[in-house]
Order: sequence, then structure tokens, then C-alpha cells
Amino acid sequence: MVIAQRLDDYGKPAWLAVMVVGFIVFWPIGLAILGYMIWSGRMGCGRGNWSRWKSEKWARGGWRRGHRAGGFSGNSAFDEYKAETLRRLEDEQQEFMDFLKRLRDAKDKAEFDQFMNERRNRPQTPPSDMSQEGSPA
Repeated sequence: MVIAQRLDDYGKPAWLAVMVVGFIVFWPIGLAILGYMIWSGRMGCGRGNWSRWKSEKWARGGWRRGHRAGGFSGNSAFDEYKAETLRRLEDEQQEFMDFLKRLRDAKDKAEFDQFMNERRNRPQTPPSDMSQEGSPA
């Protein structure tokens, strides 16, 4: 792949430029170039980094503990602080959602009241019956 070697000499900006041109010319070409860049590791997120991440995770014991976002760090003080912070953030989120609901309800009520006032205050005109009057002249 002479083209790939030449683009590698220019670095990542050249690959990105070719990918953008590929998307502009015909989107499947740009998509293919993006896939190749990810698969080959030229974007810094390809197979090479996956194996490094996997080995680091194994070394830290993440696979044995069932790594997840709410997992334990091993430091009880930090875990307690983290749990308290998450609980507080969830409470604040719930309060904010309640506030938004009250705000929406108040806005809806104000719009409805405005509609009803306009409806009550508009003059009542009898419907015109064109069939009895004949054709307009």
C-alpha cells in the first residue's frame, strides 16, 4: 500500500483530509477510509490500543471484580464520598425535574387562562347565513 505509506509520512492530518475528501466525493469511500483508520490503529483507537487496555484492565483486577461505573475502588473513604455525592446529585436531579414539571404546568395554565379570557372577551357575532340573503352583490 504505497498510498498508505505516503499518508503515514504526512501523519494523522493527511489521513483526516483524505477521509473528509472521501466523504465529500462519495460517502461510502469516506466511511471505508474511516473504518480502515480505526481498524489499522492510525486513529489511536484501533486493535493495538484495545489489547493494551485489556491487559491493563486484567493487571488491575478489573475483570475479577466485575468492573462497572458503580464498582468499588478499594478505598472505603473514597467509596463513601462517591456514594454520598451520587445520592446528592440524584436528589438534586429529582428536585430539578420536579421544578421543571411545575414550571411547565404553570405555563400551560397561564396559556389556557389567556385563551379562555380571549374567548370570553371576543364579540359574539351571529353566523351569517348566505342562503337566505341571496348572492352577495
